[in-house]
Amino acid sequence: MRPLWYRNAVIYQIDPSLFRDSNADGCGDLPGVTERLDYVRGLGATAVWLMPFYRSPFRDAGYDVSDHLQVDPRFGDLADVVSLLEKAEELGLHVIIELVVQHTSREHRWFQQARSDRHSPYRDYYLWADEPDDSIESIFPTIEDSVWTWDEKAGQYYRHLFYSHEPDLNLANPRVVEEIERIMAFWLRLGVSGFRVDAASHLIEQAGAGDSAKGHWLLEHMRDFVTLRRPETVLLGEVDVEPQEYRDYFGEGDRLTLLLNFWANNHFFLALARNDAQPLMDALSRQPEPPERSQYAIWLRNHDELDLERLTEAEREEVMQAFAPDPDMRAYGRGIRRRLAPMLDGDERRLAMAHALLFSLPGTPIIRYGEEIGMGDDLSRPERLAVRTPMQWSNEPNAGFSCAEAEQLAAPLIDQGPFSYERLNVYAQTLRGDSLLARTGNMIRTRIGLREIGQGRHTPVQVGPPSVFAVRHDAGSTVLMLVNLSPEEVTVEIDDEDLQNMVDVLADSDYEQPRGHPLHLRLGGYGYRWLRRKQQLFG
Repeated sequence: MRPLWYRNAVIYQIDPSLFRDSNADGCGDLPGVTERLDYVRGLGATAVWLMPFYRSPFRDAGYDVSDHLQVDPRFGDLADVVSLLEKAEELGLHVIIELVVQHTSREHRWFQQARSDRHSPYRDYYLWADEPDDSIESIFPTIEDSVWTWDEKAGQYYRHLFYSHEPDLNLANPRVVEEIERIMAFWLRLGVSGFRVDAASHLIEQAGAGDSAKGHWLLEHMRDFVTLRRPETVLLGEVDVEPQEYRDYFGEGDRLTLLLNFWANNHFFLALARNDAQPLMDALSRQPEPPERSQYAIWLRNHDELDLERLTEAEREEVMQAFAPDPDMRAYGRGIRRRLAPMLDGDERRLAMAHALLFSLPGTPIIRYGEEIGMGDDLSRPERLAVRTPMQWSNEPNAGFSCAEAEQLAAPLIDQGPFSYERLNVYAQTLRGDSLLARTGNMIRTRIGLREIGQGRHTPVQVGPPSVFAVRHDAGSTVLMLVNLSPEEVTVEIDDEDLQNMVDVLADSDYEQPRGHPLHLRLGGYGYRWLRRKQQLFG
């Protein structure tokens, strides 16, 4: 059986509007992404995840789709999609795109038809009520007072879990499912390798007419549909639920292929806040093992707020105090609207440690554009937009992102402080062998070669110091991953008989080679070491 490509993948997430502007109109575009795919591949990534490029009024970063089968003119056209896919294939990169079908834009022709005529076949594409049901809470409680909005033309309320300009689709309607099939078939035919299923847990609730347990059929249907057309297609699901529910989204390996692991992500930051690996170790022990043909997807920061809903109230406040002490750094009463680097005070050693910890975890890692150089945020922008700023390529005007006038840019540049593009950019870090960019690239390329992580099973290793995350990955051969979350140097002791004859394959600095029994290994402050047994070094 052919290896599943996503087992040992590293995914690079790109916002096309903020990555690279090829035509000097101030907005990043698909040709700009295509121009920089060599950079992504050189970093070591094996797949890219493109945020929405569909036709949209762009009130919600393109997640308010008005036509799923058209490219918004600001990004180019369908020919540009084909060019991007061809270049990606040439470089050996898989391309994952967004499947945004929990809601649409109010401007979508389906909604316009639905609100114009109560007897239109499109009326039942959406969820309507004569009287609002206030028992349902908005995803954005500090922004939207209700999930119901009155539509004068329709003469009814329509439901929207997210923003009021994003009406929810009725996924229990077979006609809506047929529309989703058309969307997936269209993009699969063009050559994409998968879909990031936006708001997957809400999708299921809507498919079950309000009962999530009755809606998982939709994931099975979608998985069957894409697999019949392109067997290696992945469905990467956004699922922020309690870990005991994850199995419902994996099924028997016949639902989601990859599940975005919010549970591990939340406890990752709790561990960072405490300089203690135990919260993350405990979280990994409590999550179910994915089925054979499924896997977790893991990340540090994404394009939204750092949602901390999986933590207890006390734990959430502990992380907030550590990384978002100012109320303006918080969003929606539950999360942090900052990039990783400012949260860690721009400390490159600590940032490299965080990346080493990410790549040590079981699952498919995702790196968001700019994380590899430690980009900052712009808290003057509202809500989630604080972490959505242009890629900083160089110290040239507009950070090498665009040749447009500054006032034309899709978002303001970070041009002040320690994270300004003049000080922090790809070009400057390319010149430094010890930069975060160099370290992250080394980690990614090494991680791709450690097939035990993608194909094997992980087991915690007892090493002594509570600040050290220690895990082994076994799949015929063995990899031992050690990461010190503390600024203090430590020495770990390993008793496991089959972990004695080890050698470094990657480390944050030069260490003496491990020897002795039990094995003693030194780790510097925020240090990391990945090791293999000597006889398996090239296996």
